[in-house]
Amino acid sequence: QVQLVEAGGGLVQAGGSLRLSCAAAGRAFSSDDMGWFRQDTGKEREVVASISWSDITYYRNSVKGRFTISRENYKSTVYLQMNSLRPEDTAVYYCAANQGVGVTDVSADYDYWGQGTQVTVSS
Repeated sequence: QVQLVEAGGGLVQAGGSLRLSCAAAGRAFSSDDMGWFRQDTGKEREVVASISWSDITYYRNSVKGRFTISRENYKSTVYLQMNSLRPEDTAVYYCAANQGVGVTDVSADYDYWGQGTQVTVSS
């Protein structure tokens, strides 16, 4: 049974920071490519950042310079450090895993998903 469990969401003021984590179980995490997606009410799910098994990273333009994706394979965990948060970053954040597709911004490429964690940024 594959499990991805996110943590670290919450309510923060604009300009603040949050660090999301996603712990994986039941998979060979070190060979997985991982992604963070978000979805706000009434909007489509969109990629935030992704990281390959070899630490190649991808960021959507609106978070470049503010967010950092990283991974610790010995903990089977991927992180999303979010700084200088804006109200438009408010969404449910999901982590996802794929094997073999690489760094991709297409949600259909990911095979496994976490349950999501709410991030709310107040103005």
